Amino acid sequence: MASTLRTAQREETRRTLLRESRRLFAAKGYGAVGLSEIVSAAGVTKGALYHNFSSKAEVFRAVLEQVQHEVGERVATAAEAAADPWHQLLTGCDTFLTACTDPDIQRIMLIDGPAVLGWHEWRAMDEASSARHLGEALASLVELGLLAPQPVEPLTHLLSGAMNEAALWLAATGDAAALPETIASLHRLLDGIRRKP
Repeated sequence: MASTLRTAQREETRRTLLRESRRLFAAKGYGAVGLSEIVSAAGVTKGALYHNFSSKAEVFRAVLEQVQHEVGERVATAAEAAADPWHQLLTGCDTFLTACTDPDIQRIMLIDGPAVLGWHEWRAMDEASSARHLGEALASLVELGLLAPQPVEPLTHLLSGAMNEAALWLAATGDAAALPETIASLHRLLDGIRRKP
């Protein structure tokens, strides 16, 4: 019973640390947030933080995983609601770009993510979340004959890179018309690779 209570308390402490860290990283950026600020906001000691995470970078990695998972779930849920496989791809891409216009997601996932963890680790995390869903959707479209037979991995990297770059551009532009224009451009690009009946 006591160990169950300790486990529950530890999980609650971890959730609180992640919630407050995410709020702080989103508002100020990774570099401007110190461990003392995180523990103060969470109402815990540094010992409690170190019991759950070995460093501020590890806290950030856990926050980034959480954000990527949420974006991936949002994309998958929206895509699954679309009428057919082609519209599932379009809807998933649209949802990803729309989600990335959220300043908190931009800061954590697109700006600080690669800078804090390094390109290779960030890319591996991206491949395990968003890029994996995209690759599965493209493989399905090739199988259905909606895309020409081709290796899916290069296409996945091309489209994923293009959408990440577009999301960064959207973050910088601040123009309200930029999102619908970007989505329209993406649809034209995807229509160009769609196999015509």
